[in-house]
Amino acid sequence: MNLGFGDAILVLGVLLAIAAALSGLMRGTVLSISVLSVALGIGLAETGAVTVSATSPGVIDVIEIALILTLFSDGLFVERELLRVHWGPVTRAIVVAMPITLGILALIGHSVFPNLSWAEAFLLAAVLTPTDPVVTSAVVTAQRVPALVRHTLNLESGLNDGLALPFVLFFLALAQPGGDAGGEGLKVLGEAAFGGVVGVAVGALGGRLHHHLPGGGITRRYEGIYAIGFGLAAFGLADVTIGNGLIAAFVAGIAMGAVDHDIPDTFIEFAENVSAVSQVITFFIFGALIVATGYHGEIWRLAIFVILALLVARPVAILLSLIRSRLPGPQKAFIAWFGPKGVASMLFALFVLKSAVEEGELIFEIAAFTILCSIVAHGLTDTVGAGWIERKMRQRDDEEEPGPPEEVPGRILG
Repeated sequence: MNLGFGDAILVLGVLLAIAAALSGLMRGTVLSISVLSVALGIGLAETGAVTVSATSPGVIDVIEIALILTLFSDGLFVERELLRVHWGPVTRAIVVAMPITLGILALIGHSVFPNLSWAEAFLLAAVLTPTDPVVTSAVVTAQRVPALVRHTLNLESGLNDGLALPFVLFFLALAQPGGDAGGEGLKVLGEAAFGGVVGVAVGALGGRLHHHLPGGGITRRYEGIYAIGFGLAAFGLADVTIGNGLIAAFVAGIAMGAVDHDIPDTFIEFAENVSAVSQVITFFIFGALIVATGYHGEIWRLAIFVILALLVARPVAILLSLIRSRLPGPQKAFIAWFGPKGVASMLFALFVLKSAVEEGELIFEIAAFTILCSIVAHGLTDTVGAGWIERKMRQRDDEEEPGPPEEVPGRILG
């Protein structure tokens, strides 16, 4: 059945209350809020209590708002010292691993699904290339995970969400009848660059104004609202002009934190809380969408693609990109595994579904089930993974700790 306004608010209220109430219980377990939200969406859709249309403008708007808030929150969370000192792993993940992941996923997609043209295969790959640490919240918040690993995963996910969008738009145009690769390529490149400029300008303005506002500055109650306002403004300004709004929102968060390094904790806390609410709603809607769209292809092909996408594409790309880096082996393996698909991929998949791409419905279905499997696989292993890397790093520290000098008969050790 279709939900009325009151019904929708009831479902939303119960969903948020359950997610919050069980957060303490799920902390330290293999469960996560994202898995719970998707499961509830699937369950209510299967019983017919909730009906969601993949082509509804409201669905796309909700997911896009969630992505904007997530990107801005990620940007605010970035520590300025880590940005200055530890750019190496992040740069490798973006500049090297991201294109490799894109190529591997396209090759897998074209091989497993022969109906897809090369342009459509690369479009599918672009949809699934971004990562989302929200699915693995224990990974990016647990103090037992090394700070450099948390920073790399968090910053990489924020950057690749925005940077993947130009690739999605490029291959989306190329895959449609009469697509012009050259013209579209220049267009999306310009949009990405202008979005970054807008983000820097708006974020820096917000950070500099913070301590120079009339009336003694912002009251504590409105500090978080102030930050969110500039994040939304950055997206809107870029979007209504010629820029990439998603990149603008993320860069605005980084710029605000860099200009005003001592921003109040309420900035980040409020942004994260609003982002968390939108993400719970998004994962719930996505669960219902899985039921609404279903899958109309051959199951064995889908299974092969999902397995290769999760176990081969990103792990191989990350490990190749981190060759000769100074990261210990366990940290490389940890980063290689935790590349979950999330809000950005959901939104990009919906873009494809609403386009004129011939195999758009198939691409959406493949992407949807890959995202679902990623949410389950990565969401159920985040706490386990955090414990694993903590043990591995402790063992490594113990092995490297110098012991007493060995006694050699007949010699005096200096």
